[in-house]
Amino acid sequence: MQNESSACRRTSIGGQALIEGIMMRGPKKTSVCCRLPDGSISTDIIEDKKIRDKVKILGWPLIRGIVNLIESLKLGYKALMISADKSMSEEMGKNDGKDGKDGENKGEVSSAFVSVLTVIAAIIGVAIAVVLFMYLPSFLFDLINEHTNLALTGFKTVFEGVLKIGIFVGYIALITMMKDIKRMFMYHGAEHKTIFCYEHGEELTVENVRKYRRFHPRCGTSFLILMLLVGIIVSSVLGLLFDELLMPRMRIFWVIIKILLVPLICGFGYELIKICGKYDNRLTRIISAPGMWMQRLTTKEPDDSMIEVAIQALKEVLPGDNSDMIEIAGHGRLKTNDLAANS
Repeated sequence: MQNESSACRRTSIGGQALIEGIMMRGPKKTSVCCRLPDGSISTDIIEDKKIRDKVKILGWPLIRGIVNLIESLKLGYKALMISADKSMSEEMGKNDGKDGKDGENKGEVSSAFVSVLTVIAAIIGVAIAVVLFMYLPSFLFDLINEHTNLALTGFKTVFEGVLKIGIFVGYIALITMMKDIKRMFMYHGAEHKTIFCYEHGEELTVENVRKYRRFHPRCGTSFLILMLLVGIIVSSVLGLLFDELLMPRMRIFWVIIKILLVPLICGFGYELIKICGKYDNRLTRIISAPGMWMQRLTTKEPDDSMIEVAIQALKEVLPGDNSDMIEIAGHGRLKTNDLAANS
């Protein structure tokens, strides 16, 4: 196995695991490749218009973080709907054993049903996230703090931050036990291994991809963990400046302020991820470490059929002009041939 940290080039191409598939987002287009029950791989291309290209201010540091998150969530939702639709359509096809208008109508109804269900689930998910990550930590701390005559008030932000991370890690560990989620995490591993292989300038074959590790420093998992860690720092600074906000009577205001701080925290987290993508040194590896540890839960070793899907998804979005290459400090923008000579 090659040492992934020694790769001289890095790509801006990123991906997302789906239901029996993978989305790859390149500089010019986005692909969604899914493994169908008959063994074939379907490919869809999503039109990916970035609002940052039209409104320049949205590409500024700190601002671009929340913009990128919103665009990624929107694109990820669309890709997830495509994979869910294909999965459900294939299942219906097998159950019905026929095609025609009846099958098409049922497919349209099922697709609309899945969309409505997903929107409802997203709304419920956001509400649960606010309760679990914003209100519950504050409530629990105030409950404990009141029994100590407010002696622990200065530790509120740290307590809340650690509890948030605990809830997040616990949640991921629990859903990993579900068969479908585990398969999705296997596709996540296939995505990382394939990108690593491409960054090392090797031919994209199952054999070449298989030997790489599944942990990648520029992953959405790393971004989420960084947001939680940055949130602890930002909340701590705010608590030091305005200690009254940490009092139990200010709990609702404290929760509202933390919600309003999400775009700022997201901005800082995004900039840290970009720094880790541009530099490879001890500091950036320390910053990336929590996310890399977390990927032991969010990625699993894929089988060869999953790697094939990842390879096809990546090949679909390769620009062919090296416009996806990230300039790395000390190396410059390298071409495929340059890297192949160093691999």
